[in-house]
Amino acid sequence: MEERRRATYKVNRDVLDEGDLDEMGEKSDTKPSLCDKIKDSVSCTGPRVKNCMLGTFPVAKWLPRYAFREDALGDLVSGISVGIMQLPQGMAYALLASVPPVFGLYSSFYPVLIYFIFGTSKHISIGTYAVMSVMIGGVVDRLAPDSNFEIWDNVTNSSIIDSVSRDQERVRIAVVVTFVSGLFQILLGLVQFGFVVTYLSEPLVRGYTTGAAVHVIVSQLKYVFGIHPKRYSGPISLIYTVLEICYLLPQTNIGTLVVSIVSIVTLILAKELNAYLSKKLPVPLPMELFAVIIATVISWQVNLEKRYGVDVVGDIPSGLQPPALPAMSLFGQVVGDAFALAVVGYGIAISLGRIFALKYGYKVDSNQELIALGLSNSIGGIFQCFAISCSMSRSLVQESTGGKTQVAGAVSAVVILFITLWIGSLFEDLPKAVLAAIIFVNLHGMMKQFLDIPALWKSNKIDMLVWVATFILTVLLNPDLGLAAAIAFSMLTVIFRTQLPKYSLLGQVADTDIYKPVEDYDKAKQVPGILIFRSSATLYFANAEMYQEALGEKSGMDITKILSIKKKLAAKRKRHEKKLAKKVKKELKKNKADMEEPNSEHQKGIAIIDVDNDPDLSLPRAIILDLSPVNFLDTVGVKTIKSIRRDYGEIDIEVILACCQSGVVESLQAGGFFSSNVTKSCLFYSIHDAVLYCQSAKTKNQYDEEYEQEDLKETHF
Repeated sequence: MEERRRATYKVNRDVLDEGDLDEMGEKSDTKPSLCDKIKDSVSCTGPRVKNCMLGTFPVAKWLPRYAFREDALGDLVSGISVGIMQLPQGMAYALLASVPPVFGLYSSFYPVLIYFIFGTSKHISIGTYAVMSVMIGGVVDRLAPDSNFEIWDNVTNSSIIDSVSRDQERVRIAVVVTFVSGLFQILLGLVQFGFVVTYLSEPLVRGYTTGAAVHVIVSQLKYVFGIHPKRYSGPISLIYTVLEICYLLPQTNIGTLVVSIVSIVTLILAKELNAYLSKKLPVPLPMELFAVIIATVISWQVNLEKRYGVDVVGDIPSGLQPPALPAMSLFGQVVGDAFALAVVGYGIAISLGRIFALKYGYKVDSNQELIALGLSNSIGGIFQCFAISCSMSRSLVQESTGGKTQVAGAVSAVVILFITLWIGSLFEDLPKAVLAAIIFVNLHGMMKQFLDIPALWKSNKIDMLVWVATFILTVLLNPDLGLAAAIAFSMLTVIFRTQLPKYSLLGQVADTDIYKPVEDYDKAKQVPGILIFRSSATLYFANAEMYQEALGEKSGMDITKILSIKKKLAAKRKRHEKKLAKKVKKELKKNKADMEEPNSEHQKGIAIIDVDNDPDLSLPRAIILDLSPVNFLDTVGVKTIKSIRRDYGEIDIEVILACCQSGVVESLQAGGFFSSNVTKSCLFYSIHDAVLYCQSAKTKNQYDEEYEQEDLKETHF
């Protein structure tokens, strides 16, 4: 491989400190006042109103420019394909949310149309999603358990579940939590809080979705085995549910189990066939739809429900639900769950949206996405929908089948509308075990995320720890509390990393103005008489004390001990002077000399007390603090730097700051670091400027020492 040609450069300039740079660059000290900022933000101009309207209604910006010839066919095919997928997935995920399957179809229609108007991502498929559904199911089962709807049956002399009343109440709760989560998302979007997703790192999201997938699997086992376990809520409820299922395994319905096994095996083989034929087929075969149709026909012909006791979907009313306001009395009981839904749904949607935006070269507005999802959920809640997000599997199908704009989503909504109005009732005999099988097969992508663990172990062990901790917390504490605990744990890892940074002494790479850690670079040599110290983290209250300790350890100086010894020597010197003064006074009294005589030899004797004024050559004459990693300073950080400068200054070591960011300089100024004696001349633009200053200019302490030495020589002479 041909060696890369190296460019060279030469710079000839004076050594610059911060004061010089402010003067040369004509730094402006004037800043707009708060009133000016408010006035500017609320000022109304034509272009600003236009941008605001187009930003709020993105459809008005891109739809008039829609390239009909290039995009229409791809969007049509893609929309039909995604709409066909929405049918089985919507019904299946409704079971996860503990509501009747038809409400999954509603959730695949209204929110998609709302997102078509307000959304900015061209490729994500909005609708039902497994993680969101299982979170809603947890809320619904907690507030409306089966035990609340037991009634006595005089025919069988036993208690039975009033399923009609139970389903009505569960739909009411699901609608309320969806509506409130939408309000949270709208509010966060209006206050420009889209950056909240930055606290959901990729390892956290993947660990969380994997943990939620475990909840999804466990929640569907009852449909696989045809049993009816109790529903538990709260921390470690998953463990109790698994134990309950194991206890009820002897009561397994054989017919349901056979349907489940056949459906799972068939779907897995069909998925593999689809993957094999993906390059030969323009559109992937809708295997899930085929499975739903075939299972429905077989169930209807064989009468699985009555002959073998297989649970089926049941009544699917035709048409759409009329709009109705959610029950406000339940708001207080679902606030925490709604906020968790808002954050998780937004985090998943924006993460996937940014991936597609980066791939196809357009921008996704994070705050507008919050508003779009919030309107989809809040308006959808009024029309009896449950909370939605985007599905990775459907989004990939939408992209691979030629979808290029939000029109594909609108087409899929039209497909769902057609199914809901005219052919939805044909699926009343569909076994619930088939829907559970569809969920299991669709979760294989999430289960593959376990492979993240060995990959993260090799690349970043802290991220692996976040992944594992998030997974465990989500499994044990349920998705709502698990998310909060995972975010807290992730933030703690950041804090610990700032508390345990890497401290280094820097050395100059030969014949360059570059300074690197001497322990990492063999050619980096320390500058004689100058110690350059750097921390890899910012300086604030949590690590300020460790910063001082590390500086002492790296420099080999125990500043506290040195100052203590110096104080003891000063006290000893003072006692010696007093003792000598008393002795001279006695001698003066004996000789009847005038103690106040200015040229007295005895006074000269006091002036030439034997004290070691020579500087310690083992100590550096200057310490340079490289503050380039420091992006902010709190009051404790400012006090720490002041303390370092004061303490080392007492032993004649000048402390100089280098590579200070503007915010750090402002913090130093606000914290009272500068004074008449301490100016910006101790702050330098670069480490090299600071080194050249220390090498070429003598500090005030050095001049004072030389003058003192000259005086002592003249006195002794």
